[in-house]
Amino acid sequence: MKFIQGQNRNQITLFPISLESSIDEYSEVRLIDLFVDSLHMGDMGFKVDFVEDGRPAYNPKDLLKLYIYGYLNRTRSSRELEKETKRNIEVIWLLKGLSPDHNTISNFRRDNPKSIKKVFRATVQIAKNFNLIGGKLIAGDGTKFRAQNSKKNNYNKKKIDRHLAYIDNKLKQYDDQLSEADNDKQKLIKEEIEKHKNRREGYEQLQNKLDKTGAKQISITDPDSRHMITRGVITEVAYNAQSTVDAKHNLPIDYEVTNTTDINAMSTMVENAIEIVGNKKFDALFDKGYYNAEQINTCHKLGIETYVAIPAPGSTSPNKAYNLSEFKYNKEADTFTCPNGQTLRTNGKWYQKKTSRVKQYKTSHCKICNVKAQCTSSKSQRLIEKHEFYEALVKNRKALEKHPEKYKQRQAIVEHPFGTMKRQWGFDHIMTKKTIERASADVGLIFTVYSLRRIFNILGFSLLQEFLRMLVFFINTIFNAVKLKKLNFTPLYISANFTMQKKIIV
Repeated sequence: MKFIQGQNRNQITLFPISLESSIDEYSEVRLIDLFVDSLHMGDMGFKVDFVEDGRPAYNPKDLLKLYIYGYLNRTRSSRELEKETKRNIEVIWLLKGLSPDHNTISNFRRDNPKSIKKVFRATVQIAKNFNLIGGKLIAGDGTKFRAQNSKKNNYNKKKIDRHLAYIDNKLKQYDDQLSEADNDKQKLIKEEIEKHKNRREGYEQLQNKLDKTGAKQISITDPDSRHMITRGVITEVAYNAQSTVDAKHNLPIDYEVTNTTDINAMSTMVENAIEIVGNKKFDALFDKGYYNAEQINTCHKLGIETYVAIPAPGSTSPNKAYNLSEFKYNKEADTFTCPNGQTLRTNGKWYQKKTSRVKQYKTSHCKICNVKAQCTSSKSQRLIEKHEFYEALVKNRKALEKHPEKYKQRQAIVEHPFGTMKRQWGFDHIMTKKTIERASADVGLIFTVYSLRRIFNILGFSLLQEFLRMLVFFINTIFNAVKLKKLNFTPLYISANFTMQKKIIV
């Protein structure tokens, strides 16, 4: 039986194939090349000025191209990227035959977290140029990326106390055994005692560090990572990546890597979104993890309508008919009316809670009320506490009740990127370790390539290639001839104002 035969590896060709002709005309690697060439690396914060002495440095554009190509093709390891520079024809074309070692590749990502975020912002500007950002509805959420730190190497006070108690118990057992053991066994027991004393010293150092810093937990391998709930009752040592996504094409417009919960993140995300989309006319969707009265109030002051899911009440009345939501507030009189028609009044004083102030409302009628047992389990009377930002919570609740269909879009908008990144691409963990800044660089590259992938798919190859070619030409011919610093002009945002001659409608 005949088979299709390959070329003879030893055959000398009369007309050798060039590196350029080896790459398909519509290969995605050509868009990566143009995209990075359209960026002004110096203004983005990448180091472009090096001393003339010694071995020349690699151009940051080449290293950025390598990373974008790698992340787009599910390769994040610096060692794997080094291999690709020697065996992958597209990477060889992209880097023009350069092959930096894995340390150089790794250090580039480690040293440029802020610059990588600006690269992500450049993708947002391209999306805005083609009207891919609607700026009418945004959704925010956080997702956990596992850190390079095991749960075993994460400690809090309770865990340290448990280890210390275990060691103390073992030391007591060894002391009891020592008096009865012979010489050979005494030597082994003394070694174990010394080993446990050293462990105890290590745990005491961790305890002292927690006491000095006031932190609730400490991680050994990646000190900025924290033990968090990732899903239901499942926990991991992780980072929390906050993201804001525009609804029109599910394109992320911002991200921030944190090691805290969602509760205090919303107002900052909304403020950044206002600056990025350039208006205050959008609505903001967030889940119940962001339900914070002060944060919601801040967003309302900014002019943004919020749709933040309301968590289930922490405590309810014995009869649901007497839950707090059933008490009617009279703003003019500053009173509450209970379902039984009684008026609860305040003395006007503000009482400081952990993070906010409240007013308290009550009525003496509770003592003789015939439905008291259904209203409260308190022996004295029902006490209502009104948050100082109560009206912001009411406004948010009314918005949810008026437009329930709007909030239902949240999951489809903001979890679309997370699902692609973590489930489809397998980017569910942080590649780097030691500091939140390094984690931010890794997450920044993930968000950058996600945005590029969406833009590639929406616009198509030819249109985007034409735009990037014009942008590169514009930069090379104009920006090289102008002293940018004197004009105080930032090329990073050129794609936001540079419009192709023909009108683009997507």
